[in-house]
Parts: sequence; C-alpha cells; structure tokens
Amino acid sequence: MGFLLDNCTLKIYDKNILKNCKPFDCDHTDLNDFFANDVLNYSLELLGKTYCFVLDVDPSVIVCAFTVSNDSIKTSHLPNARKKKVIKVIPREKQMRSYPAVLIGRLGVNKDYRIIEGEIERTGKQLLDFIKSWFIDGANKTGCRFIVVDSYNEPKPLRYYAQNDFEGLFSSEEQEKEFTGLNTEEKLTTRLMYFDLIVLANSKHIG
Repeated sequence: MGFLLDNCTLKIYDKNILKNCKPFDCDHTDLNDFFANDVLNYSLELLGKTYCFVLDVDPSVIVCAFTVSNDSIKTSHLPNARKKKVIKVIPREKQMRSYPAVLIGRLGVNKDYRIIEGEIERTGKQLLDFIKSWFIDGANKTGCRFIVVDSYNEPKPLRYYAQNDFEGLFSSEEQEKEFTGLNTEEKLTTRLMYFDLIVLANSKHIG
C-alpha cells in the first residue's frame, strides 16, 4: 500500500501529539510555526481539524501532518472560461452556483521522510492520495466534490500540487487578483488550486 499506510498510523493532531512527539519540521517556517503553536487553537475554534501520520516504530516522529475544513467553490465568482472548465463534467441538470469542497488548510511532510528508500512514490504523493481517497470513501459523512488548497505562491508547493493533478482555479495571478478583489500591485502570497474528486471516484467504479 505504500510507506504511509504500511509503516505509519493516522492520529488526530492534539495536545498528546504536541506533548509526546518530537518537534515537526517540514522545512517551512510558517508551517512549522502553525503545527507547533497554532494547531490546537485552530481546532478549538472549529476552524479545521488536523491529523498526522506518526511512525509505528517510533511514535514520537511525525511523518506528515495536514489540516482540513469545509469549503466550497462558488462558480458565480469565477470568470466564464474558468467556470466552464471547473464544471465541464458535471451534468447540466446538476449544475449549481456553489459546489461542496474540502479545504487543505495546512500540509507538511517531515523533511527527513520525503523520500523513502525502495518506495516508488514520494511520501508527499502518498499523503495526497490518501486525502483524496478519504473523501470519496463510502463512509464519508458528507458530500464533497472538490479538494481545494490555498497553496503558498512558491515554486516548490505549486509544483507539488500540480504534479498531483491539482489545477489553478484562476488562469493567472492577475486574474486571481481581479476576481478576489486584491490590489493588482500586491504580490499574491498564495494561489487557489483544486482537484475534482469525481475523476478519482469514477476510476474506482470502473476498476
């Protein structure tokens, strides 16, 4: 099944994790600070729920962590061309102004566990594959058509999500600024990206 599912255990990222695990280092200052200092308050305020995979042979090691929360894609807030792209495989009679989504608010992979010897897939890809499968599972208690992420507007995270089949919700930074009401002179710190879960769900049904 892969390193994550075979050698790690999924846990809720709570005060016990903070108390008993070594500091999590994904080599990104902002993410490290969130998982060390903000994660519990974020959960207490019901803004999102955070999970992590810990190493079975040493549960003090956090291999990766991620935060998810409810969100939506509002097609009425998109340019016409982007709207058509997002809903192109949704039957016309089921088309709406807003579609349920899950937001990956934070995601990080321990810098020492990104590449595991003998593994075909990198740990980061295994993590996103797990999250995708999680939300098309029959036991999932709510409908969720898309996964969205507010990726850091940096080469590595943008490339990471693109390699895992996420697409930009907007075609350019200029378009994103225009339709989200941001100052055109300011640099975007994040870029909105999405993944259509129906693609994975249909492949599971065919398989």
